[in-house]
Amino acid sequence: MSTTTEQKKVKSIFVEGPITPERIATSIAHHQVKTGIGAHDIFLGQVRADELDGRRVTAIEYSAYVPMADAVMHRIREEAFARWSLTCMHVHHSLGRVEAGQLCLFVFVSAPHRQAAFDACRHMVEEIKAQLPVFGKEIFEDEGHVWKSNK
Repeated sequence: MSTTTEQKKVKSIFVEGPITPERIATSIAHHQVKTGIGAHDIFLGQVRADELDGRRVTAIEYSAYVPMADAVMHRIREEAFARWSLTCMHVHHSLGRVEAGQLCLFVFVSAPHRQAAFDACRHMVEEIKAQLPVFGKEIFEDEGHVWKSNK
């Protein structure tokens, strides 16, 4: 690990409950003064009302061992900054209950050029899904549940 990486503080990406449109709007608005940015790419993950075995998913309840998940996220983030020329990045993931139709993941990547923003944003989403120790319990209409696989 480089000295620069070691010195950077590990930030928590987790928010309780759904990610609100206001949080997203505020994040975007704060970047208007950063005039070296030429592109932003945003991914919004939303809870689907899937049907499994004839039962409809009404919510997902997310849990994580937060210190471990934040450390993994920090490493993924630092790898992205080393690979692409990025200006900044914001990632938020829900904990707790998120109803179908609400947002559970927000990835916001800014760069001087669009290709880096596109590539880094997609990479972040795929790495989060593959590596982040976050667990989702799908809740059905009858309040039954099943643990979600991270596809």
